[in-house]
Amino acid sequence: METPAPAADYTHKNIQHLKDADHIRKRPDMYIPDTSVRGMHHLVYELVYNSVDEFLAGFCKHVTVTVHVDGSLSVGDDGRGIPVDMHPELKIPTLQAVMTLVGAGGKFDNNAYKVSAGLHGMGAKAVTALSELTKAEVRRDGRTYLQEFERGKPKVPGEVKDIGAADRTGTKITFWPDPEIFGDSQFNGDTLSDRLRELAFLNKSLHITFRDERVNREEIFFYEGGVAEYVAWMNRNEDALHLPIHIFKEVDNVKVEVALQYTVAGETEIVRCYANNQFNPNGGTHLSGFRAGLTRTLKDYGEREKLFKNDITPVGEDFREGMTAVINITLPNPQFEAQTKIRLNNPEVEGIVSSTVSEVLSKYLEENPKEAKKIIAKVNLAAEAREAEAKARRAVRERKNLLSGGGLPGKLLDCTSKDRDSSELFLVEGDSAGGSAEGGRDRMYQAVLPLRGKPLNVEKARFEHLLNNQEISSIIAAVGTDIGNPDDISKLRYGKIIILTDADIDGQHIRTLLLTFFFRQMRKLVEAGNIFVARPPLFKVEQKKQTRFIKTQVELQTELITRGLDKTRFKTVKGRSFEGTELKTLLDLLNRLEQPLQILERRGFSVNTLLPASRNGQLPLYLVKLGGRDHWFHTVEEIDVFRVDEGKKLGKELAVSDSDEKKPEDDKVHYLMEELHELRSANRTLEKLGELGFELADIVPPVQIAGREAVAKFSLEQNEDTYNIANLRDLVGEVRKFGEKGLKITRFKGLGEMDPQELWETTLDPSKRTLLRVTMTDAQKAHELFRTLMGEEVEKRRSYIFEKAINVSREEIDYGA
Repeated sequence: METPAPAADYTHKNIQHLKDADHIRKRPDMYIPDTSVRGMHHLVYELVYNSVDEFLAGFCKHVTVTVHVDGSLSVGDDGRGIPVDMHPELKIPTLQAVMTLVGAGGKFDNNAYKVSAGLHGMGAKAVTALSELTKAEVRRDGRTYLQEFERGKPKVPGEVKDIGAADRTGTKITFWPDPEIFGDSQFNGDTLSDRLRELAFLNKSLHITFRDERVNREEIFFYEGGVAEYVAWMNRNEDALHLPIHIFKEVDNVKVEVALQYTVAGETEIVRCYANNQFNPNGGTHLSGFRAGLTRTLKDYGEREKLFKNDITPVGEDFREGMTAVINITLPNPQFEAQTKIRLNNPEVEGIVSSTVSEVLSKYLEENPKEAKKIIAKVNLAAEAREAEAKARRAVRERKNLLSGGGLPGKLLDCTSKDRDSSELFLVEGDSAGGSAEGGRDRMYQAVLPLRGKPLNVEKARFEHLLNNQEISSIIAAVGTDIGNPDDISKLRYGKIIILTDADIDGQHIRTLLLTFFFRQMRKLVEAGNIFVARPPLFKVEQKKQTRFIKTQVELQTELITRGLDKTRFKTVKGRSFEGTELKTLLDLLNRLEQPLQILERRGFSVNTLLPASRNGQLPLYLVKLGGRDHWFHTVEEIDVFRVDEGKKLGKELAVSDSDEKKPEDDKVHYLMEELHELRSANRTLEKLGELGFELADIVPPVQIAGREAVAKFSLEQNEDTYNIANLRDLVGEVRKFGEKGLKITRFKGLGEMDPQELWETTLDPSKRTLLRVTMTDAQKAHELFRTLMGEEVEKRRSYIFEKAINVSREEIDYGA
């Protein structure tokens, strides 16, 4: 027997002391949810919460969030501005302490903030530590200040620059998420927009502006109705039973605000819980208090007025069916579960909320008997439906036992394996595709259920009608999960339920119908991550007598470029030649350059207009508007010199403003300073192009002299053909055209077009296929989306499609993303 090796020494040398940015970067998951786009969004919210706290303290009216094209994001407000003076104890600027030192902030002093969403004072530190670059711009005491940080450390410790006078107060933080932490994650405009809308509802009369420069998008959120208006907005696609009931009371420094409304056809309870502006997805003591107060009050009222039917006794869920509610609690010392604040744990809140809801709701019911009777009638209907559904569920179990002997549908092509975790069920559109799937599958662990026609739209159908649809019955039987007991998935027969439909419109419709069924009737499978969508190929490529399939638009473009590069040479008038790998590198750089240049052009500028202000192959980053004229600069220091010089000329100090227009209330000269983030992104690429020998002028068309054709700067050769290229921006398109020669490219239509081997190689083979896991991060938003897309209201569905279509990519349309 061998003697085990002795353990390594464990001494003081093994003990590390990490603090501030070093600790945050070493253990980011202690401060943010994760290092995906969700974590990046959390950084945004932390900054926005700081601005909202200024609003709650009475010093802020406007918040602006801007996503920039270079991957950065800015959050600005018109609050008091972070203090910038030297901290007497820390011996560093207070701004630097707030942005970098864990434990330093205004959230611990009740004189600064009575209530706060940023409980731990960690938000700004996490942003600074997890960002490649952070800029803090503060307007305070009549001046504008700037300090910059790199990965949590000040660029110049102790230095806060005074960059001029200011005509207002406020703070603006701009940060570039660090790719070392977040990889290539990008901000999601819709997710940010939804959260900012929520905050505007929760803080009535606060203006929140959201801009996404990547897609030229701007939204302004401003609501004077608060949570009552929020509930009405949530029910905008529903027929409401009554106007929102608004409840508000302050007890022992705890402010309780609740709004609730019942809908005519609603069958689910939708409640959103917040504490100090933080969304609590798992609820907490405020939710349990609300439910207890609601149930007790409605039950007492119904019994007292003898409104309940004799043969039915409502239970808790009956009182909440079809109800939409928002619970918004404000308290001095919230206790949350985890740094992400998923649940409120303050025990005293439950009783306060319960008694407040009971008191105010009782008064409402007494004063509004007509609405009260409607609500109790809704409760009676819910109780009747619950009992009828219980009978229907029993019928489901009995019916399933009669299906195809043993409970399995006859057309199910089952797999051999009985191991649930490794087996898969493909729900395949049509018998033709089902035949290909049957021939191409691995029969050991892959089962196939062909679906004929379109499944029932369960959004419009009553529960008892589900089994009248053969396709729905077959799915229920094959999957094994009993819809009569939706929380029990122990009888699930397959670890993966995979929806496999054509990429055409009909296929997308069938996919949506199936997703609607799983969300409404087997939601536990969605929550557990058992539902998937297969991605069959999008393109069919024919070359001579050969046929193959390409999965995505990106893969197609990559192949066309690869083919276009074959035997292709790119030449400059200076005699430089590019081909092969060198030419591919050049094309990648030009692709990267295109988006920022297009955004610059959307602003009304072009590379031509900026050429005079360029320097060393770099475009100027800053635009200063003064007196109706544009001035371009590369650094803040250059703007500083300009500001001082212009002030001396005019005999007045220049003030940094949101506009260069003179304001009647003062005699200062106002100038607008704007950083064009797309140019920062463009300059990084231009630097790489410069290393390859190209100049800024090479990306603009050559000057054309009257009567003469402009001389081409470049040429493209393939075999014996030569083509002139006017400027670098035309190069990618020309190479792609070369790649299309000899190919017939058509959009792939149906799975039945592929033989079994092709279907296996492209869609079924686990080593090559692409599956999209269906997840659910917000049940209420999912409910709204299914109600809009699959419900009765045609006009609302049409409006949604028109609104969203403009910003959806071709590939997202192809896969119904």
